[in-house]
Amino acid sequence: MISKTKKGVAFLSTFPPRACGIATYTTDLINAIASKFEESYRLIPIPIVDNNTSQDDGPLGKLDILNPLSFDNILQNILCDLDIKLICVEHEFGLFLGQEAKFISFLSDLNAAQLATVVTFHTVLPAPDRTMLEHVSAIAYHCSQIIVMTQGSADILIRNYKIPTSKITVIAHGTHLAPAKDKHAILEYFSLVGKKVLSTFGLLGPSKSIETTLYALPSIIEQNPNVIFLVLGMTHPNLLRSEGESYRNELEAIVDEFGISAHVRFINEFLSTEDLLAYLSITDVYLFTSKDPLQAVSGTFSYALSSGCPIISTPIPHVKEVLKEDMGTIIDFQASDQLAAAVNHILDDELQLSKIHHVNLEKMVKTSWQNVAIAHVYLFELLIDKKGKMIYSIPPINLDHIFRMSEERGFVQFADISTPDLSSGYALDDNARALVAMLHHYKLYGSYEDLSLIQKYLDFIAYCMQEDDTFLNYIDRYGNFTTQNQVENLEDANGRAVWALGEVVGMANLLPERIVKLAIELMERASKHALVYFSTRSMAFTIKGLSFMTGKNYKAIIQVLADRLAAMFEHESTADWQWYESYMTYGNSVIPEAILIAYEATGDSRYSDIAYQSFDFLLSKIIVDDEIHVISNKGWAHRGQPTTKAKGGEQPIDVAYTIIALDRFYKFTRDEQYKRNIRIVFEWFLGRNHIRQIVYNPVTGGCFDGLEEHTININQGAESTISYLMARLKMEDYMNEPVR
Repeated sequence: MISKTKKGVAFLSTFPPRACGIATYTTDLINAIASKFEESYRLIPIPIVDNNTSQDDGPLGKLDILNPLSFDNILQNILCDLDIKLICVEHEFGLFLGQEAKFISFLSDLNAAQLATVVTFHTVLPAPDRTMLEHVSAIAYHCSQIIVMTQGSADILIRNYKIPTSKITVIAHGTHLAPAKDKHAILEYFSLVGKKVLSTFGLLGPSKSIETTLYALPSIIEQNPNVIFLVLGMTHPNLLRSEGESYRNELEAIVDEFGISAHVRFINEFLSTEDLLAYLSITDVYLFTSKDPLQAVSGTFSYALSSGCPIISTPIPHVKEVLKEDMGTIIDFQASDQLAAAVNHILDDELQLSKIHHVNLEKMVKTSWQNVAIAHVYLFELLIDKKGKMIYSIPPINLDHIFRMSEERGFVQFADISTPDLSSGYALDDNARALVAMLHHYKLYGSYEDLSLIQKYLDFIAYCMQEDDTFLNYIDRYGNFTTQNQVENLEDANGRAVWALGEVVGMANLLPERIVKLAIELMERASKHALVYFSTRSMAFTIKGLSFMTGKNYKAIIQVLADRLAAMFEHESTADWQWYESYMTYGNSVIPEAILIAYEATGDSRYSDIAYQSFDFLLSKIIVDDEIHVISNKGWAHRGQPTTKAKGGEQPIDVAYTIIALDRFYKFTRDEQYKRNIRIVFEWFLGRNHIRQIVYNPVTGGCFDGLEEHTININQGAESTISYLMARLKMEDYMNEPVR
């Protein structure tokens, strides 16, 4: 889906190749916005340079901070580009040193030209002198909005600078989602197998106080002799120009003095993001030892947290606001004895290490660059046109997590974050859904790898079929049927199996004969029990599956099942409750979809009338103000009770089933509202939801397990991941449609 025009957003900041935290930050932000909203924006870098910067011009030139006329040139170039709707300034006081007045005049001119301007403060000093106070106040006066990265910084601006609350937006420092990595392979690559890894990273300088850790290492080594401390990062370029490697030499002298060279490794490079994340993925404890009590924000601290590292840190404001007891330990500045005790305490408790890792990943996913991009664009849109309308880009299809979760036996039921949890075993439900998804992927792309997965999932369904031609649902990791099969109602699982088998038969002309033959055999056996089940969803799935079969017997079964659903609808529905039961639970969309399929199979117009009434009623309950809120598993919807907005418990499977149904209703009716809703509903995965966070993880290719009231369930299990893939495959038919 493509928008007709792109809005221009210019970024005034430092940029690579300049080795600078703000340059890295801005690049990551631009890349994230481009990835999530590529059809909506033209993102324009305006590099800030000085005598020490070798930098190519951006499309509008570059701002030479030592040339006052450069501000005027950039201003004119901005004003001449009529597509530009907003300027985003990444602000650090040192960047505009000596040119503060010219910078404020530049902001004033942008304001006079009625161009929205957002200034992000990377530093907020808590005790400003008169000059600093006037400077910050002037910036605030002339810009449209200020972004800070912590609530503490916002409080300082409000309390100490008297900036109105309405002019401040808090958006956390962006972080990278943790990739699904083989930790042992990375340890081997870096020759660190068998080591307990401590690390710190960033541009090296005295304010980092690396010596705090070096002084602590002898005590740590005494208790943990296999420990190694990685110092990741080159010396800060400004320090390198003025003092050379004097600070690094001091650190190396301490290493020699204590005889700990076998336990310290200096990586004197400006690391790529990929290499940095690899090092963080094998870090057992991350050490942040800044001795600057006024450091407002640390990107290195954020990156380490988002990689799941337990943190031991000094108490800068950012750390005090974010780092809770279940995430790490705060120590005093330059307190080597405290650091040693904290490291030893964490390293000696493997269970605690694992727990902290999971907690940190879960708490920090909201700061992923994808979510930070959403927060920025939401603000941009409010400033540009006051509506906050955002058009999300559809991610490319990524099967990495599908393959990761597909073990030899079948699709694993649950995941520990992005790692298959083999102890959870397997379920017929998941393998049936996976079979449907991969059939549709194969239909679109004809990949040979798809066939092996299709065969695997079909074989799993066959394994679940019992001698009486019914299916069991749950199998442990060793292939044994579990006692869960005796205590749960398996009607829906049996219905899903029939649906998946029917989908195979429906693609008989594309698939190898052995696959189709097995599916037909299983379907003939399973269909003997089609009229035994009375669960609404089981009947709906069975109708879907049997609709692919030929023969009067199958058509007769569809009619009986559809009659049952129609009778339920007529019995339960009232003027203000158009549904099949007195309540709505999960997977609701599959029922009206199945009734529509029954109409297509039989021509009975009674079914089509019920299908439209019930589906439109459902949509009226779950799509509100161009945003879907599926029925929450924390409180099902009941007839006669007031409708409440979802407060957590929204599941990807409900969103996927809604998209599948919308697709069928649109293709049957050509009603444009159904097509429009397909886009709205799919964007739930991308951030159009009540907490404005991604549910699909583009890094792993998995889908988070659920949307809660304020958070995401970061595990990426079978149901959620397959549901996303099913929904994403449906979007292929709508990729080139204009967005309205």
